[in-house]
Amino acid sequence: MLLEFRLRNYRTFRDEANFSLVASADKALQTENTAETDLRGVGRSVRSAVIYGPNAGGKTTLFRALQLMRGVVVESAALTPDQQLNVQPFRLNEESKHEPTLFEATVLIDGVRHQYGFEFTPGRIISEWLLVYQTARPQRWINRTYDRKTNKEEFEFSTYLTGPKRVWQDATRPNGLFLSTAIQLNSDALRPLFQWFNVALNVFLDGGHLPLDYSTNMIAKNQDAILAMLTAADMGITNVSVERTKGVQHSFIFDSQTRQIQTSDGEAEIALPKFQHTVGKVKDQFDYADESQGTQKLFALAGPILDIIEKGYLLVIDELDRSLHPLLVRQIVETFHDPAINRHGAQLIFSTHDTSLLDPTLLRRDQIWFVEKDDAQAATLVPLTDFSPRKNEAFEKGYLTGRYGGVPVLSGRLLPKSVNAKR
Repeated sequence: MLLEFRLRNYRTFRDEANFSLVASADKALQTENTAETDLRGVGRSVRSAVIYGPNAGGKTTLFRALQLMRGVVVESAALTPDQQLNVQPFRLNEESKHEPTLFEATVLIDGVRHQYGFEFTPGRIISEWLLVYQTARPQRWINRTYDRKTNKEEFEFSTYLTGPKRVWQDATRPNGLFLSTAIQLNSDALRPLFQWFNVALNVFLDGGHLPLDYSTNMIAKNQDAILAMLTAADMGITNVSVERTKGVQHSFIFDSQTRQIQTSDGEAEIALPKFQHTVGKVKDQFDYADESQGTQKLFALAGPILDIIEKGYLLVIDELDRSLHPLLVRQIVETFHDPAINRHGAQLIFSTHDTSLLDPTLLRRDQIWFVEKDDAQAATLVPLTDFSPRKNEAFEKGYLTGRYGGVPVLSGRLLPKSVNAKR
């Protein structure tokens, strides 16, 4: 369960931004939209959060930051000494160009709060830390610092972190995380945190489009659930099945360390989904390519959504509403809010331009966030709660009229009249 994500000096985010999923004291929709953390001082966490903002305002950048943090945790120990870390600081300020980027995630794992973060440049890790709250007082398991003036690096460890820490330290390269290196060398104490990033954190950019093989492979064991999602969306589908044939397959490894797309040769046996449509007594099978983009997207998302809810993972989707009807998007959000379905604390974070979701019967005030850029082209992240909206306030109207920010400042027509006059 993600409680907070903090970042600084990454792409459009020049200054520090804090994205929190800790629920406020608001009692509205508490049973449906929040989950108990059993942590003193935290209380409950929201099951979902939505981010609004103009195009190029910073929504995707926030999700890219989560994706990059995951990538550095999972892959940095495998980098060669001369490989650069793929980080981009804020570029419209001379000082920021030379300052490190900061990422920090506070997560709840098996009832224990972990606060883990690092600062880094393309060339190396500048600092790394891990605080573990097995009691109310934190234990600083890892404290790594690098002095750029003296070119010296220091490590400090808590006695609570068991294992050959000096061996792990000596094996940690400047461009690699200690956490990642220790996992490669079989640290049991740090494995739950590593696995949260590796498996539980799932970030889908580009509208959440995925190769379809994950959902296809789930049909054998979860056909009823996948079919229920498609039929509930009123797409005219009466059955879904699998046809096996020879051909080329683009496979997305969803639940593993690499999560890469692999391509098989033309002789491999591949599984293809088939969608049955029925009109009266007439039945016919349709290929995936014959279905609408909305059907394709929902089917590709069906498998990951079912898996994430079953295992209590985190799903992050940029532009969830792309190719999906607003009522269908609403159903997906409500699925995460249903405690009878979401029994293991799964969370959904998404961005959208669909203002119909700004509905106090669907979302609490502490679930809504806005991003926008200031005059220096730096992004800011602001929760709706900062505007102290009234209960049952018309959130959609307030947003569209600019009360909360996060809307584009349009300067008249997209094309001036003079353009057409010259033709």
